[in-house]
Amino acid sequence: MLLKLVPANTNIGFIAARKIAFIFSVIAVISSGVLFFGKGLNYGIDFEGGVMIQLESEQAVDLQAIRKGLNKLGLGEVKVQGRAKPNDVLIRTETQDNMTNDQIQELVKEALADIIPGEEKYEAVQAITATVSEELIADGILAVTLAIGAVLIYIWLRFEWQFGLGAVIALLHDVALTIGMFSLLGLEFNLSIIAAILTIVGYSLNDTVVVYDRIRENLRRFRKKEIADVIDLSLNETLSRTIMTSLTTLLALGALFYFGGEIIHGFTAAMIWGVFVGTYSSVFIASPMLLWFELRREDDDKAVGVEIFPPKK
Repeated sequence: MLLKLVPANTNIGFIAARKIAFIFSVIAVISSGVLFFGKGLNYGIDFEGGVMIQLESEQAVDLQAIRKGLNKLGLGEVKVQGRAKPNDVLIRTETQDNMTNDQIQELVKEALADIIPGEEKYEAVQAITATVSEELIADGILAVTLAIGAVLIYIWLRFEWQFGLGAVIALLHDVALTIGMFSLLGLEFNLSIIAAILTIVGYSLNDTVVVYDRIRENLRRFRKKEIADVIDLSLNETLSRTIMTSLTTLLALGALFYFGGEIIHGFTAAMIWGVFVGTYSSVFIASPMLLWFELRREDDDKAVGVEIFPPKK
């Protein structure tokens, strides 16, 4: 059973390894920044602008033949993806400097008429201009910023300011490493990845809050223990839950990645990576940060946080 993966008397010294973990994280975050500002991201049509065409053919289509035929048009990288039905196709092309989006649409339709036998039906044709792309980028940044800001306020009220800053630093760490991973691998960065980042923020926050709750509980139970020892104890007590949650989530994401189709590869890749970095940051970033911010224990319960949901008497 999964529970046996972590013995009940586990006593791993997470806090003792915090300096090594911090050094590793700083190097990883700096590397992600260098990759982002140097190499950049492989922005999809949502952010770069271009043309998206959805069509339905009378019979099953050969995606490889469509991809080969459209790549001869000189439109840069043309993305061809299958959809739910074997005769449905999603085609995306980049914006061209020497052609309008309308001209691109006509050129693609003419090529498809020669590639696909029979009659094809166009379900949707969408053109995304540079102005719309800039608005989507701004909205994506705003969404992530508001999510992290809301987390700071929630944790600050639920616990104390040290907990709030620790959680936000861990979330910023996760977001930075996810962006760095996409830049390093050259995976397409589109709106679905923004959704994945927001989901990663929620996953990482859930892990962090579970650990923080146990730390707060143990601070009250063991008043003579050093705070570093209390944090270590809390991490070890929640380790079984952390591993089980991560493994079951990865099983589901692995199935989606391999069998879900190309259209969600980017989203599931981001989520798989997010599970790893989210779990790591909850243990080695969010929790040790409490020591760096000098969390102190006072005589009354108010020292450890504000009780939004006080226990019933």
